[in-house]
Amino acid sequence: MTGEAPIVIAIDGPAASGKGTLARRIARHFGLAHLDTGKLYRATALAVLDAGGDPYDAPAAEKAARNLDLSFLDDPRLRGDEVADAASIVAAIPAVRAALLEAQRRFAHHPPGPAKGAVIDGRDIGTVVCPDATVKLFVTASVESRAKRRVKELRESGAEAIYDTVLQGMKERDARDSGRRVAPLSAAPDAVTIDTTLLGLDQVFERASDLIARSIARH
Repeated sequence: MTGEAPIVIAIDGPAASGKGTLARRIARHFGLAHLDTGKLYRATALAVLDAGGDPYDAPAAEKAARNLDLSFLDDPRLRGDEVADAASIVAAIPAVRAALLEAQRRFAHHPPGPAKGAVIDGRDIGTVVCPDATVKLFVTASVESRAKRRVKELRESGAEAIYDTVLQGMKERDARDSGRRVAPLSAAPDAVTIDTTLLGLDQVFERASDLIARSIARH
């Protein structure tokens, strides 16, 4: 991509909306690198918890973010609800977001290996991390639908999951993500919203990939 800006696909949305699945598939299809930024916040939260700390402790969370061990990104514990809830808490801390912002932008503008660009999914990619992204998607679904998906995912992994508990936790996480003062979860004004409540995985992919293909052709 010498002399050209890399292709950047920003995919935002709430938990269990399907954005991660879509992002991975889009990356494979178009030969792009993929970064799940939620893992950065989950890994930060996990580091705090492993140290016996409190996710609400801003200095401890900032220290964890600045000294983040990237091997944590593959830790299976990142998928647990305790870490997810803690991640939502540390993600509301401005110093944590500042510490991780540079790494996310570096990945977007200098994707690893032979990739000609990057697909980055999270909560504030199109609004804060990469406001100049080639394509911005906001993937969402009803909270009830997302809770059912999360329960299914947890049960398939062997974990116990009660729908009402998962639903309440998801509502609380949505409120924190959308209501935080710094970089709240929201669709960028120029993002295309895809509601996955009634759509299958292939339908979501076809809709997104068609949009992306047309944008890349003009890039």
